[in-house]
Amino acid sequence: MQQQISVVTLGTTDLTRSRKFYVEGFGWKPVFENPEIIFYQMNGFVLGTFLKRALEQDMGRIGLVVPGAFSLAHNVPTQEDVPTAMRRLVLAGGSVIREADAPPHGGFRGYVSDPDDHAWEIAWNPAWTIDERGMVTFGL
Repeated sequence: MQQQISVVTLGTTDLTRSRKFYVEGFGWKPVFENPEIIFYQMNGFVLGTFLKRALEQDMGRIGLVVPGAFSLAHNVPTQEDVPTAMRRLVLAGGSVIREADAPPHGGFRGYVSDPDDHAWEIAWNPAWTIDERGMVTFGL
């Protein structure tokens, strides 16, 4: 099987509030939206924000869709970009989970939740490269 992710879908209780976080906070542009879902074209995959009740219905799991322990990550080009991006996300409706600092494994990161409590790590890693298209390459 090919090693890739096609779509990451996040359940939301308020699509308008969620849209503000992703459009004003990250500066992303929707490529499709209707009253139940918004899709954002990412680098090699699509991010979807789907009304939780509609996602539950689509999955056939009414009242059972709850997230596991995970975080999504958004890497930035410089260490100084981490707190700047975090402030912008908070202004767009996010909440700080953990202030930016240097973890023992290196780099610099902080955590912000979107309006539906999905955790986003905002990170800079000096060993990882980000090309002009925003593609991140793992490196040591």
